[in-house]
Amino acid sequence: MSESCWSVYIIRCGDDSLYTGIATDVDRRFGEHVSQGPKAAKYLRGRLPLEIVYRKEIGSRSEASKEELRIKRMGVKRKVGLVNDG
Repeated sequence: MSESCWSVYIIRCGDDSLYTGIATDVDRRFGEHVSQGPKAAKYLRGRLPLEIVYRKEIGSRSEASKEELRIKRMGVKRKVGLVNDG
């Protein structure tokens, strides 16, 4: 059984905060966040509009989770630099 390709992504919220997450289908997951429904991250509720500002294919879920944690531990300036560098 082959493992799905996981990606890490960063969303900029309407209040200019940044949210980091992982998914196998970033566009589908972003749609869940935008819908503000039960599958949306609680952090993103009420923070519309949302915009995907960074995405990177990683491979395994384990590696994507490690990259997500690394990004979440960054300071704001480093995260903004990561987003700006693409």
